[in-house]
Amino acid sequence: MGLILPAALDIAPVMVPVTALCWILLMVGAMVTHGRLGQFKLVMVNSICLVLAAFIAGDTSQPEHGPSGR
Repeated sequence: MGLILPAALDIAPVMVPVTALCWILLMVGAMVTHGRLGQFKLVMVNSICLVLAAFIAGDTSQPEHGPSGR
């Protein structure tokens, strides 16, 4: 919800990359934990979530350009 609603409702959209960064840190911790427990399938699931969060964080942290695209 924290990755979707702020941008969709235009309420504190600055929170989207912050939330995505926190999600990335959470997924790194989950990957370490699942790896230590030998749950390698869940490590892969966490890595997919991490990549999606990194994409959202990178995409939303870019400054918006005007109609000219410069």
